[in-house]
Amino acid sequence: MADDEEEMGEEENTNNLGTYEGERNENNERHGFGKAKLPNGDTYEGQYQNGKRYGTGTYRFLNGARYIGDYMKNKRHGQGTFHYPDGSKYEGEWNDNVREGHGTYTYPNNDTYVGEWKNHQRHGKGTYTYAATKAQYIGTWNNGKRQGPGEMQFAHYKYVGRFHDNYPKGKGKFVFKNGYQQNGEYHITSTVKKLFVFI
Repeated sequence: MADDEEEMGEEENTNNLGTYEGERNENNERHGFGKAKLPNGDTYEGQYQNGKRYGTGTYRFLNGARYIGDYMKNKRHGQGTFHYPDGSKYEGEWNDNVREGHGTYTYPNNDTYVGEWKNHQRHGKGTYTYAATKAQYIGTWNNGKRQGPGEMQFAHYKYVGRFHDNYPKGKGKFVFKNGYQQNGEYHITSTVKKLFVFI
């Protein structure tokens, strides 16, 4: 699953709750530890409070995805790990069912992003590492894109400056391993895009 897509739904508060084995409170609500199988084939094993998933648990989707972590009022909230059907994985903070806070995302091609998230997207400070080339972007993000001050490190040189919409724009410099520096004002052109073609 792409890291900016919506999460899969987890419906357990409908009229048909499926099957349940576990503890209940005096109101016959699911409360304490229990195991549930939802009508759509998904399963949940973990803590409940007053009829809702609350605490730690494991939710397995019928399509092979699974979430292991904290819940609050039926929603992923706190620390948790989500394994997606395409092999990607997110480990980190959740808020009201969305990736938000600090977390690590490992993509199907083994690229990784470690940093801040907001509304499922890379947002704030973070580092993206390209598995194939070992290149790295270290800097700020806005709604999933490189935006603001940052540093792009390649095998033999690096670019230090400002980014806009994923590409260098404005004042910046290329620094080479031999010590040579190229300072300038950069604009988004086809040449610049070729240098950052894998971004």
